[in-house]
Amino acid sequence: MTRLSILLTTLCLSISMACAAEISVEQPFARATPPGQPNSAAFMQLVNKGETTALVAAKSSVADVVELHTHTNDEGVMRMRRIEQIELPAGDTTVLQPGGLHVMLIGLKQPLQEGSQIDLSLEFADGSQQQIDLPVQMAMPAGMQMQQHTHGGH
Repeated sequence: MTRLSILLTTLCLSISMACAAEISVEQPFARATPPGQPNSAAFMQLVNKGETTALVAAKSSVADVVELHTHTNDEGVMRMRRIEQIELPAGDTTVLQPGGLHVMLIGLKQPLQEGSQIDLSLEFADGSQQQIDLPVQMAMPAGMQMQQHTHGGH
């Protein structure tokens, strides 16, 4: 029985790791924060080379709570809202970016300083996980790039 248990555990871990290996994370970063700012966000591109799946959770040692979020237009006002999962269609790239889908870091334990790195664990629908390190970068909030561009010459 013991050998069978070990064999089954090894098989399950191999299958779980195989699914996570089908998802590659490209261009990940977390937004730098000024002192006193309690929240931040992480962004990346998730390239799914396997079957359709979903990102269902994330964790990080730098935040008390980590949630999956999106932005919606509520009568002309952009609002952030928590979502249960982020769909990752087979053979497609899902972009997590300012003003769209993202991973929200809530209750930061310290400010995120540009040039540092943070840990992030991604959990997929099949239970597999992928650990990544994200560089912390300065990033303008969604909409600021457009405002700066359209009003820059006035």
